[in-house]
Amino acid sequence: MIRQKNLLKRGIEIKQETRAFLESQMITVPMRLKEEAEDYRYIPDPDLPPMLVENDRIETIREEMPEPSHIKTDRFVREYGINKDHAKVITSELELADAFEEVVKFIDPEFAALWMRDELKRVIYYNKMTFKESEITPAQIVDLLKMLEDKKITTKAGKRIMEKLPKNIEMPSQIAEEMGLTGVVDEDIVLSAVKQVIQENPEAVSDYYEGKKNALNFLIGQVMRITRGKADPGETHKLLESELKA
Repeated sequence: MIRQKNLLKRGIEIKQETRAFLESQMITVPMRLKEEAEDYRYIPDPDLPPMLVENDRIETIREEMPEPSHIKTDRFVREYGINKDHAKVITSELELADAFEEVVKFIDPEFAALWMRDELKRVIYYNKMTFKESEITPAQIVDLLKMLEDKKITTKAGKRIMEKLPKNIEMPSQIAEEMGLTGVVDEDIVLSAVKQVIQENPEAVSDYYEGKKNALNFLIGQVMRITRGKADPGETHKLLESELKA
């Protein structure tokens, strides 16, 4: 109605046509021009009985219909308080959206949405498969995110474990043990590594004071090397900046 109203305002004739609805963009686009009624050569059928559908049947059908993705997106934002961009990505696949609703029974919705939108989608996209085809289960996602929340593994370790999940029946905690990724080192050990790195890399330290941002990333990488990837990157960043500004 709004589209036709705008066309008339601009003096454009409204065509009698069949249009397709693009749910992803919430617009309609032309498909083909309609024929006139007589061109269809309708055959009258006076014996066609009226169709009566009871309200209970209508309600049953309504309940069985899948929730449209754009409505599900709005519900996720409203119900779980997550970012709309995250919600759009998660609801792009029915199975992924269903998995998210299982995961958030045990994990903070924002944290779950961040990992499922960024890391999970990255992994399944790289493997050229859908979430359903990946055979990753909500239980596996919960197990991984629990380890991250409890700081049993680092973010870097979490990403490596996520890459191992497609078509894998093992739980992330088992994978972490097998790969030696469990255990985040204490702050004292990280601080000791930070001081060692600063002492052993005077050129990078000089670059940092000159405002070269890559220098700090290099120093963080060196700390991660010494701690065998078991230092928390965020905490390492804070400790390095604190020591360099001291």
